Amino acid sequence: MNELKPAAELAAQAAGKPYPNDSAAYRAARVALLAEEIELRRHIERVAEQRRALPPGGEAPDYDFKDENGKTVKLADLFGQHDTLCTYFWMYGPRRERPCPMCTALIGALDTPARDIAQRIAIAVIGRSPVERQLAFARERGWRNLKFYATVGDDFARDYRGLAPDGSEWPALDIWVRKDGVVRHFWASEMGGTQDPGQDPRGAPDPTPLWNILDLTPAGRGTDWYPKLEYPGA
Repeated sequence: MNELKPAAELAAQAAGKPYPNDSAAYRAARVALLAEEIELRRHIERVAEQRRALPPGGEAPDYDFKDENGKTVKLADLFGQHDTLCTYFWMYGPRRERPCPMCTALIGALDTPARDIAQRIAIAVIGRSPVERQLAFARERGWRNLKFYATVGDDFARDYRGLAPDGSEWPALDIWVRKDGVVRHFWASEMGGTQDPGQDPRGAPDPTPLWNILDLTPAGRGTDWYPKLEYPGA
């Protein structure tokens, strides 16, 4: 394995040239920040390597789902031709008039690259509402590429932390693997309660592009704003 150059050295090479009217203080601070960003990237890659090395997870029960044609399918059927499956359980149960805005923001960000993702793994969105209801909202948003499924009963949602004992819903991002006909749970976001003091609930890492972009800005995510399903005048 090639030895990595120090992050500070890489940063100085990449960010040493100023943009128009940069002050020396700004450029020095930016170079120092870039070194930290390089270290963060390397840490993310180390975590991804550690994730890939997880031992086999628990064997998944044989859950039933309904597809968009009303056909009952098994969890294994959601894999299609692949041996890896990504599922997102969204907060759009039958008691909700409209789906969760944060779930909507993430799913919207997944819809366009879903065609690319599907070249490597299967990807599916799962909800407790009938598929027809989920698809109606998907068409309203202009989503075209994701596949939607409805749970049959609440065992899946309850077992994989999408449904709390009090009936409230929680989003769940999960990765599954299939080997020799056996489906196992590989990884879950396990986001409930992992946020630090003063933070709103978030994943570790947070996969939502909305937040990743806002984190690049001076104001960041803010403390009093969340995405909405509709914006006046938009």
